[in-house]
Amino acid sequence: MNMTFDLPNDMRIYSALSTRDALLAWVEEQGKSGRAHLESSAGQVQEIDGSGLQLLAALSNLETPWRLVESSQAFSAACELLGYGHWLDKRYLKNAGEESAT
Repeated sequence: MNMTFDLPNDMRIYSALSTRDALLAWVEEQGKSGRAHLESSAGQVQEIDGSGLQLLAALSNLETPWRLVESSQAFSAACELLGYGHWLDKRYLKNAGEESAT
């Protein structure tokens, strides 16, 4: 299974259930491998709302910490707007120098 979870391009409420199911299956598989942290990529996210961000916020309740390794401009803007700017940690983002949140 993939070591990084690639979030879908649509992270709105309409796809929240299917994204949650895929994410939970991936988290379970990663847990079996004994990973020290989980990595998620939002590089392809084009549309996002509060439910999409809540889905990722739920990861913070897991034993294994997670970090974002790639972010689209739309995802970065939503994080900044809704108070999740701390997820955009430039130490881990592969494209941190390529674009910035507005």
